Amino acid sequence: MSITPLIAPFFKSRVRTIDLYATEAEALQMAAFHSLLHHARHTVWGRKYGYGEIRTYEEYRRRVPLQTYEEAKPYIERVLQGEKDVLWPGRTKWFAKSSGTTNDKSKYLPVTADALRTIHYRGGQDCVALYLHRINPRSRFFDGKGLILGGSHSPNQNTPHSLVGDLSAILMENIPALVNLIRVPSKRIALMDEWEEKIRVMAEAVIPKNITNLSGVPSWFLVLIKHILQVTGKEGLEEVWPNLEVFFHGGVAFTPYREQYRQVIRKDDMHYVETYNASEGFFGVQSDLGDPAMLLMVDYGMFYELLPMDEFGSPDPHTVMLPDAEVGKNYALVLSNCAGLWRYVIGDTVRFTSKDPWKFIITGRTKHFINAFGEELMVDNAEKALARACEACGALVADYTAAPVFMDSRAKCRHQWLVEFARMPDSVEHFAAVLDASLKELNSDYEAKRSKDIALQRPEIVVARPQLFHDWLAAKGKLGGQHKVPRLSNDRTYIDEMLRLNGE
Repeated sequence: MSITPLIAPFFKSRVRTIDLYATEAEALQMAAFHSLLHHARHTVWGRKYGYGEIRTYEEYRRRVPLQTYEEAKPYIERVLQGEKDVLWPGRTKWFAKSSGTTNDKSKYLPVTADALRTIHYRGGQDCVALYLHRINPRSRFFDGKGLILGGSHSPNQNTPHSLVGDLSAILMENIPALVNLIRVPSKRIALMDEWEEKIRVMAEAVIPKNITNLSGVPSWFLVLIKHILQVTGKEGLEEVWPNLEVFFHGGVAFTPYREQYRQVIRKDDMHYVETYNASEGFFGVQSDLGDPAMLLMVDYGMFYELLPMDEFGSPDPHTVMLPDAEVGKNYALVLSNCAGLWRYVIGDTVRFTSKDPWKFIITGRTKHFINAFGEELMVDNAEKALARACEACGALVADYTAAPVFMDSRAKCRHQWLVEFARMPDSVEHFAAVLDASLKELNSDYEAKRSKDIALQRPEIVVARPQLFHDWLAAKGKLGGQHKVPRLSNDRTYIDEMLRLNGE
């Protein structure tokens, strides 16, 4: 007898609240706005900007400047040193070491007890609630265990007053006791430091279990799955875990990995649910597998602002609240939350696909795009074009990065794509041609710059040797967890490092 139908009703009330997103998003956001200002009014930050006197969003926008990490860092450093009531009431013990980029410079983002409870853990609960009641009502989710693959670095003492680790490690360290009853592996294994050893030990621990659900980053989970198949001699993961039914994935776009997952999990009824959980907050979850967009979570102790990308970097950019956002437009996401981040530009770009309720897709990073020649190429364009090229050429892409070639000896400008193939295309030239044609179709600015090969030549594909991107991340000490390869860069810093490793 399945126990899932007995547990599922406990999630029903939360689904009813989420259904209100379609009609009450503005009210829920304004409630979050006033609650945040009220709770922080006596902090160092709140007193500086007069939170006790702010009554409207317009006043908030006028008084409080937009923040990047560099601007917020002096206050975060004070919190790291144990000072209380700086950005949020009380002391903050935990800090997420951000791995949103592969820069050597680390970011330490506060994760308060309020943020753990009302943002991150609520996000996990809502994933399950929506899955059980909107995606797969016949689920047997709780009849087995959930396998969570998190960061490869356990929390470590960074100062006498704070603990620092990957967000996934922080969540694992503080996870409610009841959740520990339904997840594997043990905390000791989950928080192991050395990535390759962790994969080996984790596989041994979880292969005998009855796994029904997976949660993690697609690129790193694929490494674990392939190791498990190699160890067991099985062709597909469904032979190891016949009751596996859902993968909650996030951290990187799933599009380049979708076909590879079809090959290693050969179940027609396997569900793939995208989530958006970052160090700064849990922002979205896919509520309908027929729609690739994610539902924006509007009652999590977070207040959203949207910065139009055509104003990004301008001296006086004009942000808007959620009700004033436009469907189909690219925005940089700006956040105020109960972790003490205020008007914080998190670095991700989004585009809304619908309102009532608000749904969105991640289009890229504010720093990860190519606009060297006015082409405004975003990650979303790149992922879709690569998927089309793979389909047309019978290829599978394991990893990639791209950057501009500003001018070579023949005065030719182009995009250079360094691609590691899991399965080679029928022809690299054919792959490049389909990629180019797809980018033209998806991006009118790219199409204009490619006109008659005058401003921009056809893209160049450089085939990466096997494990190139793995080795590059390893050289930077960034294997596992939420670490990722920068997909698009406006300069050649990353790609030139990788090309040298590739023997170019």
